[in-house]
Amino acid sequence: MKTKVITLMVAIVLMFGYTSCNAKAENNSAEKPTESVSKAEKATTMLTKEMFLEKVWDYENSPQEWKYKGDKPALIDFYADWCGPCRTAAPILEEVAGEFAEEVIVYKIDTQVERELAAVFGVKSIPAFLYIPMEGKPTMASGIARTKEDTKKMFTQNINNILLKKQQSNEAL
Repeated sequence: MKTKVITLMVAIVLMFGYTSCNAKAENNSAEKPTESVSKAEKATTMLTKEMFLEKVWDYENSPQEWKYKGDKPALIDFYADWCGPCRTAAPILEEVAGEFAEEVIVYKIDTQVERELAAVFGVKSIPAFLYIPMEGKPTMASGIARTKEDTKKMFTQNINNILLKKQQSNEAL
């Protein structure tokens, strides 16, 4: 009898704990895109599915044909708040986005909130970065380098080589 009572109590505690964690996660994720978009000092822009369909690619109406809708090349960061490498990359990407603000737009997609967008591109590990040139197909890359400097160099090289079609020598970096 004691075992049944203890098991029941543990189940109730776990159920209430799980419910409150889910409620907190849902509340936080529902607020994040609005919060991030409203911060004027940010060089990156949070994307929702609706914004993606309007500004990047309307995959619902043309699923078989890639048609980029932007007016300058783009970089999309697929991330999650719980991801350590994503948190490491965020300020570096923000800095790079500021440096390339006139030439490239940098978007962020929270994979926990916008699961469908992550699935459309087959994102299985994060951070993942989608480089979208004005002409041609996008290129997906994942992961970051070991150091902040190398990660910044990676972003800069990829933006220059993939998005802006500038070839840089290794000595310049």
